[in-house]
Amino acid sequence: MGRNVAVRVAAVDCGTNSIRLLVAERDAHTGAVVELARRSRIVRLGQGVGRTGRFAPEALERTFAACAEFAQVIEELKAESVAFVATSATRDVADRAEFFSGVQRILGVRPEVISGDEEAGLSFAGAVGSLSTGPGPWLVIDIGGGSTECVVGASARSAPESGGTTSGALDVHASVSLDIGSVRLTERHLADSEGSLDRASPEGIAAVRRDVEAALGGAAARLPLAPRPTLVGVGGSVTTLAAVRRGSKDGVHGVRLDIDEVREVSRLLLSADRAQRAAIDVIEPGRVDVIPAGSLILLTAMERLGFPEIVVSRHGLLDGLAHRLVG
Repeated sequence: MGRNVAVRVAAVDCGTNSIRLLVAERDAHTGAVVELARRSRIVRLGQGVGRTGRFAPEALERTFAACAEFAQVIEELKAESVAFVATSATRDVADRAEFFSGVQRILGVRPEVISGDEEAGLSFAGAVGSLSTGPGPWLVIDIGGGSTECVVGASARSAPESGGTTSGALDVHASVSLDIGSVRLTERHLADSEGSLDRASPEGIAAVRRDVEAALGGAAARLPLAPRPTLVGVGGSVTTLAAVRRGSKDGVHGVRLDIDEVREVSRLLLSADRAQRAAIDVIEPGRVDVIPAGSLILLTAMERLGFPEIVVSRHGLLDGLAHRLVG
């Protein structure tokens, strides 16, 4: 399709904790991909999946309600093409058929269950494409509810001298997908039998750290970290940490957090009880139980891999998927 033709697309990403929509359009004159609408809902699709291997009925109900809301936005904006990708939680369940049929009934598209490598590549493209951090290399860490993706890559061509976003193709050098997500580790080590977390116990915190360090120990050897890449963080855990630190959800894209700031916010979240976390207005209600584990994944990764600073990106898999759709 020629670059002088406008293409309007809708991308939906359904993860373990949240489902997100991006409607975007390629500008017919410049070729740039322009955001028209972005929505995010925390549906906790992966609730109990690690324990039962099946979707909870109430989790499917929440997810389908969000799909119905997204369908209205897609219809109003007249998207020409729709893609729906599902990640970690959907890879792990035995009863995907009900989920697939419900999504297809509401949105008219069958979900595509993507691999960890595909998820990593899309997250990488979306995360670094809008950051003014030069041509790389970058290490993108995408902390999800069920898994964490780590991707190292660089721009095939240099960033424009005038600044702005990077240009040219992106080369992915290596990627790993790790079974350490905020929901997975919360349910495994921190939460009660209902999946709710009041205050994290020292034993639970130590267990989460052990799991993260074990996963990263094997991953580090597969990630080329010389020359030292810029660390870029993606996902709701990372953007929420930045919002807690700044006291606002606005303006977190491109923010740099040093490891002491990450450690301070993580300590705050891990020491707080549920009511205290819920009182922090930048934390979405559906993230109150899982953000302590998310913060601990990020902090432990920075310590284990030796990164003193992270750049926050609010863009990721959705943006990479939208770019792929417009061609």
